[in-house]
Amino acid sequence: MSTLLTINVKNLEPATQGFFFFQEPATYTGGAKVYSNSLFAENLANYGTAGSILTFQVDLQYYAGIQEAHSAPTVGQSSGYSSASRPIDLAPAGGGSANDSTTATVSPALGLSTPTNETGVQAGAFRINTPSFSSPPFYNVGSAVSANGGIVLSNFVQANPQSHTDCEPILKYYVATGTYTPGTVMDFTAASKTSALCDFTGGYTVIDVELAANGDWNITSRT
Repeated sequence: MSTLLTINVKNLEPATQGFFFFQEPATYTGGAKVYSNSLFAENLANYGTAGSILTFQVDLQYYAGIQEAHSAPTVGQSSGYSSASRPIDLAPAGGGSANDSTTATVSPALGLSTPTNETGVQAGAFRINTPSFSSPPFYNVGSAVSANGGIVLSNFVQANPQSHTDCEPILKYYVATGTYTPGTVMDFTAASKTSALCDFTGGYTVIDVELAANGDWNITSRT
């Protein structure tokens, strides 16, 4: 059974607030611009009034993702439409074998192959190989996650034809106030400045956070 990473949120501000969750962008080879999507969003009432807690859960399993899009990503808009994803391994440090590479198809239908081992994948990353294509449409490739029961492309770059992209996911998630529908492109730099960072890189699986009455974020528990 896969491990779940869990964030529990309490809202101590007087009014109901909208909250959304997102992930720190992965490290990508090649220096292309990296985009981030919202992963989950929900309203949460004041804890003292309603006793409500908002829970976000994401599967620790890594996923490679590809998505078709009509245009370049725009903050506040959906990142694309049809998509495909595959559970995938990360290339181990110091050698060894892992199913760390997948190949995309775009015609006659969008898809990703069953991952296999490929030499040369950056340690800690997985690889997505892309075929020949002409844009539009455009193709976004990157790290997808299974969050609260649905798979969402978490962060991505625009793919180049007949190329490959190595993606090294980072197990850091954020919660912020606002309304970003899952799958909507967001401004990571701006949102992360006023959010709670939930860092799972140290082996934690559950982090509890509170939005205080004065608007400050507090991490109350890590286990």
